Amino acid sequence: MTDYNLNSGHAIYAGSFDPVTLGHVDIVRRGARIFERVTVGIGINPGKEPLFTADERLQLLNEVFRDQTNVDVSCFEGLTVDFVRKQRATVMLRGIRTVSDLEAEFRMALANDTLAPELETVFLMASDKFSHISSTLIRQIALMGQGSAADKLRGFVPEPVIGPLLAKCHDRGPWTGDPG
Repeated sequence: MTDYNLNSGHAIYAGSFDPVTLGHVDIVRRGARIFERVTVGIGINPGKEPLFTADERLQLLNEVFRDQTNVDVSCFEGLTVDFVRKQRATVMLRGIRTVSDLEAEFRMALANDTLAPELETVFLMASDKFSHISSTLIRQIALMGQGSAADKLRGFVPEPVIGPLLAKCHDRGPWTGDPG
């Protein structure tokens, strides 16, 4: 692959990452080729009950990116723009899978521009092989996949996530909706 590192500063890739997907990993790794540093910001929403705690997501993401020297992981509460400013970053990195993602992300970018005009939003299109992946889909596969769920999850989540995801889903009982 081409290395596009343009010495472009610090980008934040924020999300719930509940769980982290191969699509998330792809966006972070591609972003890390463009920017000097990428911080994965795990947003904590007190109004939602996630599958994984913030500390568990932090641990999993640190494991996934342990060999990526210009990627770090941090948790935050509140507005993403406030977290970006606190991290002294200049860019919010976002992944786009579908036209509906683009519509929602475009509206969010406009709102963020009003809140923090000094920050830029950079969109990366999802790679074809990951464009159908969502955390919701992954939770469904983990819950309903039965004995071969681990094999089914390999094309969707990083290897370090499979065991904890299956354990968490089967400890929790039937999934009744999108917790995050």
